[in-house]
Amino acid sequence: MGRPAYDVIILGAGSVGTPAAMAMASQGLRVLVLDPAASPGQGSNKAAIGGIRATHSDPAKIRLCMRSLEIFATWEPIHGEDVGWLQGGYTFVAYTPREEKLLKDLLVTQKSYGLNIDWYDRDALLEIVPDLNPNGLIGGTFSPEDGSASPLLSIHAFWREAVRLGAEFRFRERPLEIEVTGGRVTGVRTDKGAYSAPVIVNAAGAWARRVARLAGSDVPVTPDLHEAAITEPVARFLGPMVVDIRPAPGSTNFYFYQQKSGQVIFCITPDPPIWGDDRSETSAFLPMVAPRMLALMPRLAPLRVRRTWRGMYPMSPDGSPIVGWAPEVDGLLHAVGMCGQGFMLGPGVGELLARIIVGGLTPADGEMLRALSPERAFAGQEALQ
Repeated sequence: MGRPAYDVIILGAGSVGTPAAMAMASQGLRVLVLDPAASPGQGSNKAAIGGIRATHSDPAKIRLCMRSLEIFATWEPIHGEDVGWLQGGYTFVAYTPREEKLLKDLLVTQKSYGLNIDWYDRDALLEIVPDLNPNGLIGGTFSPEDGSASPLLSIHAFWREAVRLGAEFRFRERPLEIEVTGGRVTGVRTDKGAYSAPVIVNAAGAWARRVARLAGSDVPVTPDLHEAAITEPVARFLGPMVVDIRPAPGSTNFYFYQQKSGQVIFCITPDPPIWGDDRSETSAFLPMVAPRMLALMPRLAPLRVRRTWRGMYPMSPDGSPIVGWAPEVDGLLHAVGMCGQGFMLGPGVGELLARIIVGGLTPADGEMLRALSPERAFAGQEALQ
């Protein structure tokens, strides 16, 4: 008997691979998803804090996340499942002229792509987020249609829907080789079997480079370690995710929000980056982030921190995703380098991948794929990483 054959094999059942399987199965494709973990979302997705924003500086990310926001916001009305969606918005605060200029300059691009966002001067912003420290506050941007959801509830909802649509998932199965014949992928061999497909999707997150090399390809994705924490649940007092992009010793920015269930979750972007795959939490994180948070919002002081954790941001050189066909081998499709934003990008990227495979790309898709191409120059940096 011949080995199982599929239209597409996706390597990775995380923030990108799982919604991609859902999108592809909805188009009638025979989809197999392989992952060495025991269930979906056990890589970077498990460490995500749940923020979902279209407030980016990169047009491709704006477009992709606007679609993701639609999917998250309508999931419960359409599918009857609560994924923890809360449309609290995002606010980026400005306490110095540097942040004010950057945020105002970005509004031109953000508004041109249809993002619902505006600048609010000090008093108007304090009406939206009353507990911000008013001393020195200039103002900030607010995008009310951004929000948050539970990564755990969402990934399992996407997985269940993908399975309902016919996608097959095989867990605890490690890819050993992406088979290539005549310069084209033909299948995948794992530690438990072999499967045929003319298209292989690399959605392996922090392990994207390792997976690409199984086919003789390469992608410049390197894991960058970020730490996060969660407090006890309290009565709702905070609407939007608050982002402070002022650099400080040891970090370039930090951000926090209150979940639908009442806990406050917060994270910091280390500077310099911490490269590697050691996901052990540290004793340096809380002493670094706590004074910054209390200076920005003194009301946070009584909250008790329940736990901290560390996850991996799969970073590309320019802070933007890498989506497109591998140049070295036909049939290998990369969807990697989400730079810690795979949860918010995943549903939009998943639908884009489905359109790549089945056809029907729009002019906007073409623009996005040129910007996200694995063969781009990787010049500059995305301003709102």
